[in-house]
Amino acid sequence: MAWLAAGEGYEVTLEEGRVVARRAGGRQLKTLPKAVRDSAEVDRLKQLAEWLDRHEASCVAQVDAWMVSSLPVPTELIARVWPDEAWQAALRDMAVVGDDPDEVGFLRDVTADGELKVVDLDGETVRLSPRTVTLPHPVLLPDLDDVRDFAADLGITQKVEQIHRATWARTDGPDSGRPGTATEVRDYAGGKFASRFGLAARATGLGYRVSGGYATCKVRDGGRSTEASVWIGEPYWDGESETGALSWHDEDGRAVRLSEVGPVAWSEGMRMAAALYAGRTIEEGGDA
Repeated sequence: MAWLAAGEGYEVTLEEGRVVARRAGGRQLKTLPKAVRDSAEVDRLKQLAEWLDRHEASCVAQVDAWMVSSLPVPTELIARVWPDEAWQAALRDMAVVGDDPDEVGFLRDVTADGELKVVDLDGETVRLSPRTVTLPHPVLLPDLDDVRDFAADLGITQKVEQIHRATWARTDGPDSGRPGTATEVRDYAGGKFASRFGLAARATGLGYRVSGGYATCKVRDGGRSTEASVWIGEPYWDGESETGALSWHDEDGRAVRLSEVGPVAWSEGMRMAAALYAGRTIEEGGDA
């Protein structure tokens, strides 16, 4: 950004989200001088920095939503938002799939003509111009371990957790110990917390919604919306609490059998349950 005159012979600008100052045309100062701390220019720059932070978080959240639901995204839309640094940071290096679902590539750039430049799994840079692309959930990617190894070799880093996102494969067969009519998973039940408030705070801190006595996350999987929920205790209960069973419900609120839960909904539900359980109180000593 350009330097703005702030009075008293000082100029101010934003640098890496922080307001900095200098003497007009001089060297940058280590701290903001008292003479300009309360100036209108500094106040406006602080408001701009806050807006940029919110905008960056919004871009990351939107790309994450596209990925979790594997929604088709218009290629034209990606091309239009690419010049925005916040969008570019959220989208760069995401694995994308065009017309051929077996051809995965990492998004590196967008051409002036609106084509997507991706690095495929052969290490070749190719251009894609399908009408839409998807940012697939990793549980849907074939040979995920190979994709992860290639990403590591390429030095891929992602703003949105995709390739290295923890995944769970559905286990509902005869060897799983779960009856065919089962609607709950208790793998991560029984995690004790000092208070229900602490458990709810962990859920919201991880980005999950708390509704009534449940932590929930919605996933669009295979064209239908499914909500995973984990029991976290009665609202306003101020005593000890613990994680309960994980279950899934359809758009009408009906419980979904485990055998009917889609692969993405299963993985994301288990991811939520595991993340909540990981924050439990660990007992120490001989009785632990």
